[in-house]
Amino acid sequence: MAPRNQTDALRGSLDLLVLKTLSLAPMHGWGISQRIQQISEGVLEVNQGSLYPALQRLEKEGLIRSDWGKTENNRRACYYDLTPAGRRALGTEVDSWRRFAAAMEVILHTP
Repeated sequence: MAPRNQTDALRGSLDLLVLKTLSLAPMHGWGISQRIQQISEGVLEVNQGSLYPALQRLEKEGLIRSDWGKTENNRRACYYDLTPAGRRALGTEVDSWRRFAAAMEVILHTP
């Protein structure tokens, strides 16, 4: 069995990664992808083709909101921030992920 690439691993966890990243500070899309890569020490890379549809979906669901602002380089960019519903969803998703990860650990440690 060939090892799965990180794209397969990210599928299903992207929303959680975005919500967690935005819980740290409002950011533009490029900043979100860079922060995920930085925090994961380069293990996780989010491509723009996956990130922007996720941002649009999360905004449509009312979990994040967007507003135009200026970057550090004085460029215009769309910044994203969590809504109160997004903060609640983040808590629920973190709990769900932790239950999933604990169950996987039990299964992986079964002889």
